[in-house]
Amino acid sequence: MKVTVVGAAGGIGQPLSLLVKQNPLVSALALYDVAPAAGVAADVSHVDTGSTVVGYTGNAMGDALKNSDVVVIPAGVPRKPGMTRDDLFAVNAGIIMGIAKAIANNCPNAMILVITNPVNSTVPIVAETLRAAGCFNPAKVVGVTTLDLMRSRAFIGEKLGRDPKSVAVDVVGGHSGTTIVPLLSTLAALPESEHLPLTEKIQNAGTVVVEAKAGKGSATLSMAAAAAYFVGRVLSGLSGQPGVRECAYVATSTVKGVEYFALPCTFGPRGVEEVHDSVLSGITAAEKQRVSSAHSTLQTQIKKGVDFVKSKL
Repeated sequence: MKVTVVGAAGGIGQPLSLLVKQNPLVSALALYDVAPAAGVAADVSHVDTGSTVVGYTGNAMGDALKNSDVVVIPAGVPRKPGMTRDDLFAVNAGIIMGIAKAIANNCPNAMILVITNPVNSTVPIVAETLRAAGCFNPAKVVGVTTLDLMRSRAFIGEKLGRDPKSVAVDVVGGHSGTTIVPLLSTLAALPESEHLPLTEKIQNAGTVVVEAKAGKGSATLSMAAAAAYFVGRVLSGLSGQPGVRECAYVATSTVKGVEYFALPCTFGPRGVEEVHDSVLSGITAAEKQRVSSAHSTLQTQIKKGVDFVKSKL
């Protein structure tokens, strides 16, 4: 399958491209960036796997996107100290809308994986842009929230003295601040007294990295690792592997009052084939309150993305 990375020369894009090149389900890897991507492509092409690698830049985004099965979008400006994800909106909204238009023109049936922040708003921007072009398929547009799952497993594994990969936990809601809701009550081994401090640690993890990097970037390496894992899982689903279940931020009508929500999904040949909202049943009162708070914030952030596209049409 052909995978295109849009924003391949950036802090997330470079390690992401390297990791995706190692996936045996990838037959062709197209790397695009407004900055010259030829060097990244030449470097990555030396990894000894069977996929071809071509770099594109400038006005060649359409060429990079043609015939893509999966488009991964880490393009845009990273968060800096003192910035919220909403502060990124003014810059990244226009970038993501331009990419969505190019996708509509060159690979409207591709699976689109959005990393660019603020994901809670950029996914609606992609969706509304495709809708205006007459090619929006809700099963093919998702926000990548895998880093929230990865952080949850890492922090819970550390707390319990377990291998993080043995930790099974869902994270629902959105992909920023208090919209990130890990469902910790499903972990019998985790005392309830640990739920709130661990939830806050997971919600604030991105800010911790931004501040630690002191103006020189955000979570790039862990995000690349999380995104590469998610790309691999989506490719497995597209290729027909059964039982591919991962959390993602998707268009859904299962959560009343919001058009998008992060939930566990089953991925298959058609993209998102099932959204598992049943995980919201049986959660604790505290988790219900966190979901309610996320719901309220998401309404505003989704509307911001939708209104941006409408203002540009």
